[in-house]
Amino acid sequence: MAILVTKWFGVFLCDEKTNRIIDKILMPSDPEETAQKLAVIQKGNVIREEADLVAKAGKVSVSERRQSELGRPEMYDSSFIKPEDFGFTSEMMHDVMIRLGKLRTSEPVPRDKNMVQAIRYLDSLHETCNLIDERLHEWYGMHFPELADIVGDRKYSDLIARYGKRDGIINELNLGIESMGADFDESDMNSVMMLAKNLSGMYDERERTEEYIESIVKETCPNMCELLGGPLAARLISLSGGLERLSSLPSSTVQLLGAEKAMFRHLRSGKRPPKHGILYQHPTVHRAPYWQRGKISRSLAGKTLTAAKIDCYGGEYMGETLRKEFEIRVEDIKRRYPGPPKKKKSSGKKRRPRN
Repeated sequence: MAILVTKWFGVFLCDEKTNRIIDKILMPSDPEETAQKLAVIQKGNVIREEADLVAKAGKVSVSERRQSELGRPEMYDSSFIKPEDFGFTSEMMHDVMIRLGKLRTSEPVPRDKNMVQAIRYLDSLHETCNLIDERLHEWYGMHFPELADIVGDRKYSDLIARYGKRDGIINELNLGIESMGADFDESDMNSVMMLAKNLSGMYDERERTEEYIESIVKETCPNMCELLGGPLAARLISLSGGLERLSSLPSSTVQLLGAEKAMFRHLRSGKRPPKHGILYQHPTVHRAPYWQRGKISRSLAGKTLTAAKIDCYGGEYMGETLRKEFEIRVEDIKRRYPGPPKKKKSSGKKRRPRN
């Protein structure tokens, strides 16, 4: 049986039993052309040379999963095929790899990769806003402690940035109270107002980033957006490292994305395994009774994986169909498991103490 092997310097058809090269097509002598062909291979596609050899040979096995459309993948040791035997030097390999690196780094970045970075930036903004807001409450609370119980965080920083002293805020909100706080010097108040102004700007930036992420989600993965909602779809893509990688994961992994610590704790100490990860944020999952959540999240993970594959490979829009199928499955789970499982009764036998 012949097997197809691809090296950086050529494509070879070998006899699996004797390790004899039956046929070959070498890469071009021009390093730039070779780099372009290797870039196609790195993207997971089949190059013309591979298809031509298989067309001449007929039925063959292949040595890479990437080539599975040409034959059945099999393990094969092809270390006996060396570049120097075909006139390719280490200097040429170095030149080809440098050109390949430049070629790959200059490729357009997929929008879902930008979304992954935007999600991580948004997480950083959330953490920073929380830290600065806590500092602002503690600092300004010495001057006007009652304000924290009257307005929320965004309004809190905005009022301080505009007015500073409590008298202006009291007039703005029409409050009939007398504060118990201490007075600040002008320089101290200016510092607090600057902190509040910076925090208000970060809140605005956080809102703009959320809108940007929402726009990318609707454009790049409409099926996932329909099934999960924009924010949850974006976070799932971020956790997996991109839409393409998400579409290649098994549904059991999708179900537990975001619960890695709980899974490692289960593997290390034998505690109960997690039933869901970030999918718990989906309203249907977190509103369900505890004994139904695992089954619902498993169904949601399966539908999410289907939606991710459609979005990744440009299939037809099926978001509404997937959502309705998921809702039907949820109703079936609720009907079949209306109450919590019965606890198993202990046998009542006492264990003998170990010596």
